Parts: sequence; C-alpha cells; structure tokens
Amino acid sequence: MENYKKIIADVYEDVRNVQDLGQTARFIPELAFVGTDNFGVHISMKNKENFGIGDFQKKFSIQSIAKVLSLTLAYKLEGEKLWERVDVEPSGNPFNSFLQLESDLGKPRNPFINSGAIVICDVLVRHLKNPKEDFLNFCRTLSNNENLNYNEKVAASEKSCGSRNVALCNFIKSFGNIKNEVAEVLDFYFLICSLEMSCEEISQIFLFLADEHFTTKKKMSVITVPQAKRINAIMLTCGFYDESGEFAFRVGLPGKSGVGGGIVAVHPNKFCITVWSPKLNEKGNSYKGMLFLEKFTTKTASSIF
Repeated sequence: MENYKKIIADVYEDVRNVQDLGQTARFIPELAFVGTDNFGVHISMKNKENFGIGDFQKKFSIQSIAKVLSLTLAYKLEGEKLWERVDVEPSGNPFNSFLQLESDLGKPRNPFINSGAIVICDVLVRHLKNPKEDFLNFCRTLSNNENLNYNEKVAASEKSCGSRNVALCNFIKSFGNIKNEVAEVLDFYFLICSLEMSCEEISQIFLFLADEHFTTKKKMSVITVPQAKRINAIMLTCGFYDESGEFAFRVGLPGKSGVGGGIVAVHPNKFCITVWSPKLNEKGNSYKGMLFLEKFTTKTASSIF
C-alpha cells in the first residue's frame, strides 16, 4: 500500500498542475456552479486499506456512475432475463443518441447510455414497491453508509432541461420496451443520477466489484461472481460512452464516468479507485480524471491487460 500512496501523491501533484481545458457540464444548470478547482482521489483496497488525497471527502453528484448501481440491482432482481431488454454492446455514439434505437427496435445498445439506463429504471420501477426509497436503501446497504442521499436540487435541474431524455423514453415506449408511465420512470432516472457521494464513498461502495468474497455488514452477498464479472466487462467496453475504447486503451481497467466529473475504476481482486475533477473533455468525461488514471495505471502496472 505504501507504494500506491507514493505513486498516487506524485501523480496527483503532477496532474493538479496541468492546464485543464475542459468545461463543467453546463447542459445541467446546477452542475455549472460546482467549483472547477475541485480535485480528489481515493483508493480502497480489497484488504480494507485505503488512502485519499485532495478533495476526496467532498460530496458531488455522481450522475452516470449511479447507472452501475441501478444495473446491479436490476440484474440482482431480474437475472439473465434483463438482457432481453437491453444489450451489452458498445454504442460508438454519444450517450443521448437516438441513432441506433430505431434499427434495434427500441433495445438500447448497453445499460450505460441514457436510453439503456432509462430501461433499467423501468425494470426497477416494476420490481420495487417504493423505487426511490428502495434504491437508496440498496446503496446504503451496499456501502454500509446510512448517510447517502439524493440531491433534489440537481434532480430538479436535470428535469428542467431533460427534453431529450423525455423523447428517448417515449421513443423506446413506442417499441414496447418501457412498461411503466414515462413520467414515473424519468423522475426516478433523474433522481438516481443526483445521488451524492465523495470519492471515498464511491471507491468503497464499488468494492463489491473488486472483491469476489464481498459481503455487507449484515454478511449478505450482493450479486454472484459471474454477475460481477459481467458488470465489470460492460464497464470496460461501455463505461465511457463513445470514448470507452480510448479509456480501455489508456487506462486498462473497467470503469464508469459521470458528467459530475467523477470516474471510478476497478481492478478485480485488488482495488477500487475514484477520481473527481469537474471539468469534462468533449466526450463528457473528466479531463484530469482520465489523465490521472492513465498515469496511475502506467506507474503501478495495474492494467488488467
């Protein structure tokens, strides 16, 4: 762990001084107010050791990182039937694209683009008695952290400018792949994306994908080892929208980004690491987050390839 600490500290200082040419996610008004100088890193090891630097304890809206958690719960509840409604292929298109939905008859290419995450939310709305409360309780149990909460202000901000997601949801419903009311599904979707966590909390909640023997404090397993393997595989191939290949090429770990500026990356059987820097590149991924993880995996030789 000492070697990891030194490398993280060195890379952090190196990347902190790099000029960041990105921009915050201005298409969600509330996210434009986040301080652009925030920069934090936290690593949680399988053996329970951990280390953080910078703004690693500040909470932020995790946005699409939450899609891994909603997918996990849907997969737990639905099993392999889930893949009848959403595919597992890279899209090669922006996260809010319509392009492939018509040719694919309303079946999204993967669970991490907006259309796929909306279908996952529809699955959860069907399964859960109180979707908003039940999903939050699932996340709290998974993280052993009762302090996790939604940011209602961010959710309202997303809803206020969510016309494209409304259109996506209605378009998918026209193919019969949305079973519930569009408004209910989208309210749930906007809310889960507003989930607030720190780098420390994210790296700890994602340990279930790094530790095949992971259990909660109540000694409950979350998903099976084969299911965790499949989620990691989708993160590797689809976790960064139309920049997923670039992330795999540069970093070499399963990961997921969010337009709040967070990136989580998992090394199965070793660790989970989270980086937060709010300025995004043109593909919607954290500029400094990508750079940090590239340098970190290079120096630690911790790519899975």
